[in-house]
Amino acid sequence: MDMTEGCDEALMAQAGEILRRGGLVAFPTETVYGLGGNALDPEASAKIYSAKGRPSDNPLIVHIASFDALPAIVSSMPAEAEKLAKAFWPGPLTMILPRGERVPLETTGGLDTVAVRMPDNDLALALIRAGGGYVAGPSANTSGRPSPTKASHVMEDLGGKIDAVIDGGSTGIGVESTIVDLTEDVPVVLRPGYINMEMLRKVIGEVRMDKGLTSDDPSVRPKAPGMKYRHYAPKADMVIVEGKRENVIRTINRLAAEDIRRGRRVAVLTTDEGAGAYPMGLVVSVGTRKDEITIARHLYDSLRYFDKAGVDSVYSEAFDTPQVGGAVMNRLLKAAGHRVIMADEE
Repeated sequence: MDMTEGCDEALMAQAGEILRRGGLVAFPTETVYGLGGNALDPEASAKIYSAKGRPSDNPLIVHIASFDALPAIVSSMPAEAEKLAKAFWPGPLTMILPRGERVPLETTGGLDTVAVRMPDNDLALALIRAGGGYVAGPSANTSGRPSPTKASHVMEDLGGKIDAVIDGGSTGIGVESTIVDLTEDVPVVLRPGYINMEMLRKVIGEVRMDKGLTSDDPSVRPKAPGMKYRHYAPKADMVIVEGKRENVIRTINRLAAEDIRRGRRVAVLTTDEGAGAYPMGLVVSVGTRKDEITIARHLYDSLRYFDKAGVDSVYSEAFDTPQVGGAVMNRLLKAAGHRVIMADEE
């Protein structure tokens, strides 16, 4: 069932009833589309993992519609949680907190912690309320694929596997929420997002980045979504090229020419500022460095486009913009399987 943008109260009530019965509903948030199921129903969580083809030790984020809903699903409330909620909720911030008994281990990936956030999207909040107040909502894509920022992306991956999709148009931010773990002595960022380290530190003081954030160690048990497994990946081989702008351009053009001579179909991921510097292959601008949120907003759509175009190789510039550059590079590194090269020096 496809529920179109701006769906009315009757349709939202119908979607909520699907969740209450243990079904799955994809819904828009300000970050990406989520795949919703009743977070307090272990069978619904199992359905989410099955629909996504997602490993069951990868935790699900519980979405709530009010701060008052939080005490019922956590066993204790760190002081930092209330400060961060007041500063950033509703918004693109997920907090890791001690799990309350109401939350099944099937939802938390077997952990005694629970990931919680309140999305900044009216349709999402209405669905959460209609569905009982606690909605597990990982990204609504096949595990490992680029996350969905449009309802059409959801249908590409999950059409026929879930009960309904609420179409809220394109998402505004385009990369998943920041995840901060508040169960450690010092709060730890487990996934970078729109809310960056500087913003967190202004509210709660000392915060550190998890040392294993970019680890591919298969023995590491993920404490938050996206930490362990390859994500966001196009089907093509992808390489990120870092260095001075002129060196990056020269290196990508050299690599593209070599691939084309071998009969490979090549694409380049760049911005408006660099699009004219690449004479070969499929050149895709992800946005402009003058308005860096455009890079985050269009990243996953660009990665999906490479699949539609049937390219064999993707060469990407690095994006080190100040606000969301850390989040974008985190996703690109996952998409490229951590394949990064330094640009040729002159």
